[in-house]
Amino acid sequence: MINQIYIENEIKYHPRVQSILKKFKRKTPIYIDKYASVFNKKNQNFRIQKKYPSLILAKKKSGYVLKTPPDFGIGNSNNFYFSHMYNCLYDCEYCFLQGMYSSADYILFVNYEDFEDGIKEKINFLKNEKVTFFSGYDCDSLAFEKISGFVSYFLPFFKKFSNVEIELRTKSTQMDPLLKLEPVSNCIVAFSLLPTEIADKTDHKAPTIKKRINKISELASMGWKIGLRFDPLIHGENWKNIYKELFADVFKNIDKKAIHSITLGPLRFPKAMFKKILGMNPNSKLLSDVLVLRGNKISYTNEIELEMQSFCIDLLKKYSPETLFFSCKGNF
Repeated sequence: MINQIYIENEIKYHPRVQSILKKFKRKTPIYIDKYASVFNKKNQNFRIQKKYPSLILAKKKSGYVLKTPPDFGIGNSNNFYFSHMYNCLYDCEYCFLQGMYSSADYILFVNYEDFEDGIKEKINFLKNEKVTFFSGYDCDSLAFEKISGFVSYFLPFFKKFSNVEIELRTKSTQMDPLLKLEPVSNCIVAFSLLPTEIADKTDHKAPTIKKRINKISELASMGWKIGLRFDPLIHGENWKNIYKELFADVFKNIDKKAIHSITLGPLRFPKAMFKKILGMNPNSKLLSDVLVLRGNKISYTNEIELEMQSFCIDLLKKYSPETLFFSCKGNF
């Protein structure tokens, strides 16, 4: 539920803004000069705002496409990410967004055409080299689709470039734009997955793991390429057995031929970000359980991290070739 809608004056007549407003006919928008005047206000309470978020429609002025960290990718050497939106509909306890932004409001940048130009610039500069663009790190790629129309706009664009991949990262089951389209060969629909026992306690407001797997199965049967994202790997009681159950359930229900890539990544936070997140979630068992300071990062001990990675890789080898496995340790 959107509490209030703010619109930057510069884009008040933008066709995409007008289209979005038709979906909120009972809301009277408030017009502002810059989104930062609302989003970056001091003394905001992220937890309270998460219950009653506002939507800010804005124009992004720069930084449309950014280089990913060195340890992040799914096979190509040229990796970029772009964020048409800040913040997520879901409320996962381990999400770095609650430590990155002071506000839980949603910002939707409506100038998709400028993002498109930024992406074209990278493609043209790299000419015929393989490139992967990632969406869904400052938001969820599909959860807000009924309002944003993001996927419906960008998939036809990416379809034009055979040497380019687009990854849509999501926990959503709102797949209408994909179900209505023929599969796009250079699009990877990547789902974040945890064991049910963990997700039920940490992935607040997100669809259940069962629902996600059902939707993955449906997309795979249609011919969409699927990314399985087992990151972060989360430690806890009986973790080995529940990850065994997760992997068995996933591969029992999904056509292996549809799997494009599988990533595993550790639970890690920059020190300052973790302090902020823990302050907002002081009773979180996840955030207080066996996490230690390693350099300037908060994470599991090296022993736990390596044990989880090794154990999960050995299990996954039973279902899928190791050439599809990638370790993602980069922090945005």
